Amino acid sequence: MDKKVAVVTGAGSGIGKAIAIELSSRGFYVVVTDLNEQAAKEVAKSLPFARYIKCDVTNPADSVSVANSVIEIEKRLDVWVSNAGVSKMAKFLDINEKMYDFTLDVNLKGVFFASQSGARAMIELQTKDARIINVASMAAKAGKVSFLADYVASKFGVVGLTQAMACELAINDIRVNSVCPGFVSTSMQVREIAWEAELRGIPPEDVKKMWINDTPLGRLEAPEDVAKVVGFLTSKDSEFITGEAIAVNGGAFMD
Repeated sequence: MDKKVAVVTGAGSGIGKAIAIELSSRGFYVVVTDLNEQAAKEVAKSLPFARYIKCDVTNPADSVSVANSVIEIEKRLDVWVSNAGVSKMAKFLDINEKMYDFTLDVNLKGVFFASQSGARAMIELQTKDARIINVASMAAKAGKVSFLADYVASKFGVVGLTQAMACELAINDIRVNSVCPGFVSTSMQVREIAWEAELRGIPPEDVKKMWINDTPLGRLEAPEDVAKVVGFLTSKDSEFITGEAIAVNGGAFMD
């Protein structure tokens, strides 16, 4: 294939969808993957050069299947974005093993084995200047986040994993970075606002105001804000960046 090829997990909605659109606008052929096959199909249909595959990142065999499909069909893989993620707000003392396991299975195990599959495909295809981007969170940089202890643990893990991957895969000409979004306006955020409002005993509008007030740039983040940074990390301008966790949160957390 003449076009560069990018795989994006969790690309049926939210940040993943915005990333798929951004990479398409940069000339990539995009393989859109999501647990929701219909959502992935709709995103792929909206792009000029794309296809879709159903993928459950909690099942490592699905990620292997996606990578093998790309090797067989596109015969190249330049970028892999591990974006799929979940959240569920609860007080630390109320998080049970089932909730913990689900969060870690998607947010950390899912990223681990999805990105591993992408790296193996890049190495087999002998891709030059390959990029892997793991979507973490502002909560991967600051544990001072209410009602998301398991989520915080998973996202801190993603940042550590990114550094380990960057160190080991540099010899294969693969750069590995993560992005750390803040309060992003997605369907997940709508659910989080409702959960936090209930846990705090305040109206959802007040939670939203709290989040905006915590963001110096004075608005909630758009998925496109994250997608543009991912786009940068796929570009020549970022060729000497690896192992980084890049904050894109409007100043809500500064390090």
